[in-house]
Amino acid sequence: MQTKPFRIGTRGSPLALAQVHEVRDRLMAAHGLPEEMFEIVVLTTKGDRIIDRSLAAIGGKGLFTEELEQKLTSGELDFAVHSAKDMATKLPQGLALSAYLPREDIRDTVIGRTAPRLIDLPHGATIGSASLRRQALIRRLRPDLNVITFRGSVETRLRKLEEGHADATLLALAGLKRLGKVDVITDILDPNEFPPAPAQGAICIESPISDGRINDLLSAINDGPTFDTVSCERGFLAALDGSCRTPIAGYAVCEGDHIRFFGMILTPDGRQVHTTTIEGHRRDAEALGTNAGQAIRAEAGSTFFEDWT
Repeated sequence: MQTKPFRIGTRGSPLALAQVHEVRDRLMAAHGLPEEMFEIVVLTTKGDRIIDRSLAAIGGKGLFTEELEQKLTSGELDFAVHSAKDMATKLPQGLALSAYLPREDIRDTVIGRTAPRLIDLPHGATIGSASLRRQALIRRLRPDLNVITFRGSVETRLRKLEEGHADATLLALAGLKRLGKVDVITDILDPNEFPPAPAQGAICIESPISDGRINDLLSAINDGPTFDTVSCERGFLAALDGSCRTPIAGYAVCEGDHIRFFGMILTPDGRQVHTTTIEGHRRDAEALGTNAGQAIRAEAGSTFFEDWT
């Protein structure tokens, strides 16, 4: 029987802490364990420390997970809680994404200071976003807008907006819900027109593959449909070698044993776009995503991807 507290790693932003508290509370309820059986260990990652440059410029998605994964590998943490869309497609040897909580809303939102919707912003208005996907989709819909890089926590970006650094910004609806900040939203974007990042809205738990005790603990709170949809989306990303350097969007939906996936790739200026759809059985979720990625890569051709660099 476990006598020492389980050590849970997390970043220290308000959103990360909200997510780790949700995981802890679900584990307490699932196993009848007291709060003192879970020790939350807060780490600052390189991605948190460097906020004046884009993620692509400083190394990509692993910047939010590297320190946590080092502690998992060394045995200093039992498991770590992440936003699933922050995860690189290739994890360090010996680690796996072992569980997902039920997924929140996948959509993006507009927080407008001078107008509520993208379509309402005046010609040449400034909109801030750190995401290459969002930047490319904005340019696709409104090539006249001035798109600038906006990095930092949700609170930091909202403060920058309030201070007048931009006329609007985009944030994930899931994060705003978890932080109780939905009142700042001025519009919610249609995922068919403005598709989300793969794994957006999902909380994942990373743990050592070899630790059966931890995997048994986490399996009790794993949400099957979320596991399958995100596995499909990550398969798509992996086939495209997806990172923060590439504008990639996509989402999957489960209906019973069936899964449907829609994917999109864009050039950073939003002018060239390729889309793909695929469907099949949920047991083949990851393979379906991989097939979709390979198909769209073949359709776009090698020069399309060379342009991204």
